[in-house]
Amino acid sequence: MSPQANPFHALLAGALLLSSSIALASTPVAKELQQAKTYTVSSAPIEPLHLAPPTLPDLTGYTAEAVQNKIDRRHKGKVSVRRMLQEDALKEFIGGDNKMAEWVARQHGIPQAIFIDGGHVDFTELARQVPKQYLRETAPGVYLARLPIVVGHSGVLEIDRKVKELRLSQEGGAFMVNDGKLFVTDTQVNGWREKDNGPATFRSPSEFRPFLLSWGGTETYIVNSKMASFGYAKSKSYGVSISQYTPNMAKTMGREEPTGWIIGSEFSDMWYGFYCYETSDFVVKDSTYRDNIVYGIDPHDRSHRLIIAGNTVHGTKKKHGIIVSREVNDSWIFNNKSFDNKLSGVVIDRNSVNNLIAYNEIYRNHTDGITLYESGDNLIWGNKLISNRRHGIRVRNSVNIRLYENVAMANGLVGVYGHIKDLSDTDRDIALDPFDTKVSLIVVGGELAANGSGPLSIDSPLSVELYRVSMLAPSKASGISFSGVLGERQDEILDLMVRQQKAVLIDPVERQTEMAD
Repeated sequence: MSPQANPFHALLAGALLLSSSIALASTPVAKELQQAKTYTVSSAPIEPLHLAPPTLPDLTGYTAEAVQNKIDRRHKGKVSVRRMLQEDALKEFIGGDNKMAEWVARQHGIPQAIFIDGGHVDFTELARQVPKQYLRETAPGVYLARLPIVVGHSGVLEIDRKVKELRLSQEGGAFMVNDGKLFVTDTQVNGWREKDNGPATFRSPSEFRPFLLSWGGTETYIVNSKMASFGYAKSKSYGVSISQYTPNMAKTMGREEPTGWIIGSEFSDMWYGFYCYETSDFVVKDSTYRDNIVYGIDPHDRSHRLIIAGNTVHGTKKKHGIIVSREVNDSWIFNNKSFDNKLSGVVIDRNSVNNLIAYNEIYRNHTDGITLYESGDNLIWGNKLISNRRHGIRVRNSVNIRLYENVAMANGLVGVYGHIKDLSDTDRDIALDPFDTKVSLIVVGGELAANGSGPLSIDSPLSVELYRVSMLAPSKASGISFSGVLGERQDEILDLMVRQQKAVLIDPVERQTEMAD
């Protein structure tokens, strides 16, 4: 079996060999704010630290068969070609800032789109009803669309195995907007460059490429399908996007949050592999996101109860493999593989709380394995973080982060790194979100081994609790070495945790004084 197919045999063996033979060079970790002056180290009650393994969502109902059962074919829909102007579903692309010019130039006239309304339409039926200059079959089962395709609020579009490939023309300005229900099963949908007779591969962030967008109140199901060469750096045009309307539009139309499932599918060469905004109960399961440009999987603002499970995310070129950002709460990220991404494997960002990150394999990413930025109250359980270039787990400005039964091994810097940072002068966008420059961690069980700068470094913590943490195979010839606050009290910490087998509480004296007052 190749290292990519099952990388942990090679990575674990390499880490253990490295730790038992030669010491890695120590790389200092910068302190970013002044630490509290005095900390106490004491034994802590063990019982409150006991936590049962987390209960994961039941995934058995998310199947291709279940998706088929959701398709309502009883009412035959209507197909029309009409102007894009004054269509609610297209206002994002036709409104101010001369947005219409893009489509005027590509269509050489007043922009038009293909619309599905009033019921179910099979894509092969759609192709028969649309003039061939706009949509035609170029080979058996292969279709080229030269106009946008819009599923209206009452429409249901089904693209299934009868369509071997749907090609959305870059030159024609084709894209897909779902304002009703969309089912894509057992097929391929690709951005297509007619000039090259090939995929519309990424060339520039500003160059239009076809995309798929689903609006508020919609349902989108993509099953056992492949999508490639979508998206560019334009709002709502990122690749595969699930989004709300603007607040005013949502209120006017009385629409609910969008939802749907992506199962067993593959996405490559997308600006964003998956993006969602104000989306609830969406499931991304058993899919592959490879060689995408900015992000692999990127749920965003005020999305909740998402399930991201069993996916493989690798080769993201600019940023992270999986990231949730800005109040993405109450969600589950588990049993994924995230590797060889330009920055971190998994990121929890900007006031995203009450999430579970469990049983993921995160390795060979070019910065951290798991990164938590300004996001408290999250549980990180049973992950394997191996051979990432910087930290295994990095926690910044986040409190009540519980790290249970994780393995962080052979990472370039620290196994678990906790720190605070003042962002007010460095990133105005981040600074607009309220957060405290505080960090507190509970680290229970697991293993921190052969990390380049040591197992643990925690600067200026509100509190730290440690229990049953294995720290074998130090990378330094001098043995186990802590950094930050822990380094100053290392002998006491190790005596309590290793020799006496007790839980350890590291607490600033200033905080104790405040609590007493």
